[in-house]
Amino acid sequence: MNSSFLQIAATIGMIFIAVSAIIIRMKAANRPINKKRIIIPPLGMSTGFLMFVVPDTHIPWLWALLAFLVGWFIFSYPLIKSTKLEVRDGKVFVTSSKSFMFILVGLLIVRLVLHEVVHQYISVVQTGAVFFILAFGMLLHWRLYMLKHYNETYGSAFEPSAKQ
Repeated sequence: MNSSFLQIAATIGMIFIAVSAIIIRMKAANRPINKKRIIIPPLGMSTGFLMFVVPDTHIPWLWALLAFLVGWFIFSYPLIKSTKLEVRDGKVFVTSSKSFMFILVGLLIVRLVLHEVVHQYISVVQTGAVFFILAFGMLLHWRLYMLKHYNETYGSAFEPSAKQ
């Protein structure tokens, strides 16, 4: 496949995913959150690691670790800061942050710029692998933060009590 075509397809794919995330996030604000809804996105995304079955996607472990750490410590920070949980009518909701959409768009722009820089040094497929790991680190940290916050603040109040 042509490298330029892959680059364009990857860029369009990232934009589509970002727009989808914004729409899904806006709809999710109207539904209560629970542990299952917090945990499922990283579990679903983890299936993407099957890409590494294909030899072209193989990257050095150091690159994978650095990508994960950048996602974990840098890219997840704005998401964590803009995510708040609140109780309404006895149910837990993720409050809509006015800045959330701008944060997602900003992260997308930064990722697109970084993608262009990284692509100059490694193949398109390896660039995709690096940015997948970065995104996974970002999502995992954000969702673990949400789960911890949910458990600390609301978990015991919303768990069915064990019969004794």
